[in-house]
Amino acid sequence: MKPLQENSILIAEPFLKDKDFMRTVVYLCKHTKEGSVGFVLNRLHSKTLDQIIADFIGFPLQVYIGGPVEKDTIHFIHQYPTLIPGSYQLDHNICWGGDFDILKELIKNKQIDCTKLKFFIGYSGWSAGQLEDEMNEKSWLISSANSKIVFDTNANMVWKESVKQLGEGYEQIIHYPIDPQLN
Repeated sequence: MKPLQENSILIAEPFLKDKDFMRTVVYLCKHTKEGSVGFVLNRLHSKTLDQIIADFIGFPLQVYIGGPVEKDTIHFIHQYPTLIPGSYQLDHNICWGGDFDILKELIKNKQIDCTKLKFFIGYSGWSAGQLEDEMNEKSWLISSANSKIVFDTNANMVWKESVKQLGEGYEQIIHYPIDPQLN
């Protein structure tokens, strides 16, 4: 199993019943001894970006629920390390944040491919040692992140495709019921 570090994906184990994380995949952007930050990749928000931020009228980009923390904030990840100053590069083609005003202009001027962006309301956060405790409780499986899972997989398929990425020994859990007691 991959070590816990940024640019990883956390895959909720199949029986995790936490309503915020049931059958989710979290892209881990920060992991230090002080805590961790990530974004849920497979929970769609009911509103699009233009419905949330007036400056984006005419750009109905999908927004995801990044997690249960600070649901009044918006965050983004992208694949434009050289075009968006202030970005934190997590991988050669995945970045977190950056200058939002420049991003807005790039979108409005159609200078970037919006499929290489993801917007999130809120985030998933863990205090010092909390994520390690959840790993010890076997709440999460961990794998390497890649742009296919992060940007190119349909939200409804992210959890299943992430589990498949773990290898043959894990594929059977895709078919596990959410609550085995109902079986």
